[in-house]
Amino acid sequence: MKRYHISKHNTFYCIGLSYKKANAEIRGKFSLDDEAVQTVLQQASAEGIEEITAISTCNRTEIYGFSQHPFQLIKLLCDNSNGSIEEFQQVAYIYKNNDAIHHLFRVGTGLESQILGDFEIISQLKKGFKLSKKFNLANAFFERLFNAVIQTSKRIKNETEISSGATSVAFASVQYILKNVAAVSEKNILLFGTGKIGRNTCDNLIKHTHNKRITLINRTKDKAQKIAGKFDVTVKDFNDLQAEIKKADILIVATGAQMPTVTKEMIATEKPLLLLDLSIPRNVSVDVKGLPNVNLVHLDDLSQITDETIEKRHAQIPKAEAIIDEVKKEFMIWLETRKFAPTLKALKHKLEEIKLEEIDFQRKKVVDFNEEQAEILSNRIIQKITKHFANYLKDDTTSSSESIDLISKVFQLENVN
Repeated sequence: MKRYHISKHNTFYCIGLSYKKANAEIRGKFSLDDEAVQTVLQQASAEGIEEITAISTCNRTEIYGFSQHPFQLIKLLCDNSNGSIEEFQQVAYIYKNNDAIHHLFRVGTGLESQILGDFEIISQLKKGFKLSKKFNLANAFFERLFNAVIQTSKRIKNETEISSGATSVAFASVQYILKNVAAVSEKNILLFGTGKIGRNTCDNLIKHTHNKRITLINRTKDKAQKIAGKFDVTVKDFNDLQAEIKKADILIVATGAQMPTVTKEMIATEKPLLLLDLSIPRNVSVDVKGLPNVNLVHLDDLSQITDETIEKRHAQIPKAEAIIDEVKKEFMIWLETRKFAPTLKALKHKLEEIKLEEIDFQRKKVVDFNEEQAEILSNRIIQKITKHFANYLKDDTTSSSESIDLISKVFQLENVN
């Protein structure tokens, strides 16, 4: 990759891990809750990092940022999660400069999602970018890059059918229920956790199961009640969780905690129970699998479900990639322009100095010297000269690095980089 002047001393990296190489247990170790993400940003700022953002979802945890070495970002992740550097090295990926930019475009447009075309990730990227701005860790580069990714995501949604049909982790869980549970409309369904995945799951349950026996439980009851206000469902107190599990035929856990929220001891039912864990890290204790009447299914299992919707989406990948290439090309042109922006700025400053010296000379030498007219004329000349150099440097056939060096030598420019 060309050496873009996006940072004086550092390189743009993406470090992270995803469902492709890291199973749910490992991803759980490296997951970052909201508080941990803020700590990552605070520590990064204290270490002098200029731009950085972190995202953590059910299928990936990634940090994008500038550093002298990727280990600086890896250490931030490991220091604020339960994962070790050794574990990270076994499953991780590190992208640099152009590769990191390309990866972000693919992530933000659903091409890297566990279920192809699941655009939940774009809201996470927006959230991460907004938080980075709050901590003054998102400058011109991040602003332009993330806006380009968001723009690409919108175009792919509107111009392709890669997100056609209701396929997401939330929908996949309901699809699994419909395929594996007879007379689902008559079953007692308990949804524990009303975060984003929980809300989407509730919405899909209502739409596709026609079930009137859905119960919501959340640690904060008013959050569950807000969702219940939209639907014909029941809300119970968190203290009623164990009693409601005993009644349930289907239990969906979407709590997003760092530790298991459902344990073997909490399940006292003797009838068959389908238990879906949609959380990373796992929020259902692994020993629940030992119960003979419980069928425990994790979201990694749900993501393996393939149907006609997914097949149709795969056919749309070339169209999506073409849109990515188009918007990314525009971004890279802007980025290349930033490379010679300091040179043009220094050139303009040098020409201004020459102008002031010459006007001062003419003022002393020429009687009735029209300084105002000279100022206007020389400013126009400076503007035209600078524009000519800018167009020359933008030319694809021009070696901008060599040209920048030549311009700097000819005009004796200082502090260009």
